[in-house]
Amino acid sequence: MTDALLSVKNLYKHFDISGGLLDQISFSAGRLHRRRTLVKAVNNISFDLQAGETFSVVGESGCGKSTLGRTIMGLYPPNAGEIHYSGNRIDNLDHKRLLPYRKKMQMVFQDPYASLNPRKTIRQALEAPLRYHNPNLSNSEVKDRIDEVMIQVGSDPQWISRMPHEFSGGQRQRISIARALVVDPDFIVADEPISALDVSIQAQILNLMMDLQQQRNLAYLFVAHDLSVVEHLSDRVGVMYLGSMCELSEAGILFENPRHPYTQALMSAIPKLEGGPSEHIRLKGEVPTPINLPSGCVFHGRCPYANARCTAENPQLLSLEDGRQVACHGVEEGRF
Repeated sequence: MTDALLSVKNLYKHFDISGGLLDQISFSAGRLHRRRTLVKAVNNISFDLQAGETFSVVGESGCGKSTLGRTIMGLYPPNAGEIHYSGNRIDNLDHKRLLPYRKKMQMVFQDPYASLNPRKTIRQALEAPLRYHNPNLSNSEVKDRIDEVMIQVGSDPQWISRMPHEFSGGQRQRISIARALVVDPDFIVADEPISALDVSIQAQILNLMMDLQQQRNLAYLFVAHDLSVVEHLSDRVGVMYLGSMCELSEAGILFENPRHPYTQALMSAIPKLEGGPSEHIRLKGEVPTPINLPSGCVFHGRCPYANARCTAENPQLLSLEDGRQVACHGVEEGRF
């Protein structure tokens, strides 16, 4: 979409784990061979994100969800593809030209105990990004901005003189959210922001994020594996498997009628409190390694509907009548 706040086009991110030159060289058949080993974490991912929208990315551990978020934020350089923000391409910008976009794109990390510097007070943690992106602010303006965001996330402004180890996990995550908000962003990558917290605290952080979204018209890329949270929070959902996007749909449509076999298996694993026993789809086989991706559809080795085409040809995202996109030969052919 041309009016998208964030647009990701055919994004790839691979990690070279070959080691040094001597580790890459092997001798066979009388010849020296140099072999590189790549972890193919993100493969040909495309989607748009509108202002004020929550787009959630779900999938098993190791499917590339967090890598996708970090690549979009520029923490990892992409190997191929494009990232556009407010209509401008940003993945090919140098540090200086990227600065105006840095304060518009912020990140909340998974572990609130690791995301704050243990040697800096809360004041220092919040002041650093604010002064860096707004060097003309006076001391009183900096203090007012910090007090404002601390109150907005439900924290006491007097906490700013304390150290991170003096707070609980939920309090630390609120401070991490305040650090992201202090530069007034439009877009936040939330990388499993509640998974390290107690269940009683998770609801508070989720409600806080939803309230802040309404107040500030924030757009979220929400990385998660808890499908009940995703259903509650999301406008749209993308399902990833082994670095590829299997299905992309509005949240209500996806949870009511998943189409991709992997999505169906994920949805069947959601615990149900009412009705009869859960019809849990148990997938066979092991998750392949992202170092040696299978040919054809990456899911074909565990899919109950796979045929010869699935093992040979990589499916592309197909747009269906209800607006969702599914990468599945079986759906395209109407086999199920």
